[in-house]
Amino acid sequence: MIINIILSNASSDPIYIQIMNQIRQSILNGDLKAGDSLPSIRQLAKDLQVSVITTKRAYEELEKEQLIDTVVGKGCFVSGANKDFIREQRMKRLEEKMMEIIRESKELSLSQQDVIEHLTLLFEEEQTP
Repeated sequence: MIINIILSNASSDPIYIQIMNQIRQSILNGDLKAGDSLPSIRQLAKDLQVSVITTKRAYEELEKEQLIDTVVGKGCFVSGANKDFIREQRMKRLEEKMMEIIRESKELSLSQQDVIEHLTLLFEEEQTP
């Protein structure tokens, strides 16, 4: 399993937090699904050119959040146990995007009805094959 993690030395976040945030984001946005395997702690450390201790800590924190499971001798996998949490987080992100749309539509002097009609149109277009 290849996951795209980009580390920034300019970030104020420690490296293990950067790793955690990016794996968490991949799980929450559905790029990584329940049962997907993650790279081993050693492999991820090698790929990112960081200490094994750093990747171990990131995985341990994700496990505490019940986002991943570690199976001795098999590796780490995206957990299926925390579906409600994942759904709640995705709903929160969707609401944030909707708030952004509302703010933008107000700046454009669109009415609520205008926005609903436009959204309905886009929704229907998305569903047509």
